[in-house]
Amino acid sequence: MEAVAFWVLALAAVGSGVAVFVVGSMARATFALLASFLCVGAELLLIGLHYLGVLVILMMIMEMLVMVVFMVAYMMNPAGLMPMTMLHNERGAFAISGTAFAALAVGIFAVPWPARAGNPPRDPTFALGESIMGSKMLVMMVIGIAILATMIATVVLAAHRGRYDRDGAS
Repeated sequence: MEAVAFWVLALAAVGSGVAVFVVGSMARATFALLASFLCVGAELLLIGLHYLGVLVILMMIMEMLVMVVFMVAYMMNPAGLMPMTMLHNERGAFAISGTAFAALAVGIFAVPWPARAGNPPRDPTFALGESIMGSKMLVMMVIGIAILATMIATVVLAAHRGRYDRDGAS
């Protein structure tokens, strides 16, 4: 069942990635890109990288929604729904992407893959964090909370009514 889910998600990710360049509007392209990222996040969940999977899903949802909001707010094209094309210099793009794909495909079969040494860690999320941050992991967690508090405070202070406006009194 996991193998079927893997291939379904993989095909959906590639299909929605292709849709980014096929659909006729920026808003639709954004949501197609979001669908592709969600499939990749689900793939990460499927292979047991729960933290990274949830992180990709949450970050991509927020990023794509912010992008749509800015498109609606600032584009001359109302809501990003007017017809447009995402392809520029089609021949050059196809030549470059075809060459890159061929080189990567050849690399898959030409490079000798190493044999697995040992077993995977019991907690891959902890192992990843430890390998990236080492002994600084606690510091980074505290800094992350401080950055979140700073973002919340910035939004509260930047609100139109201000910090001291209560019931219209100043």
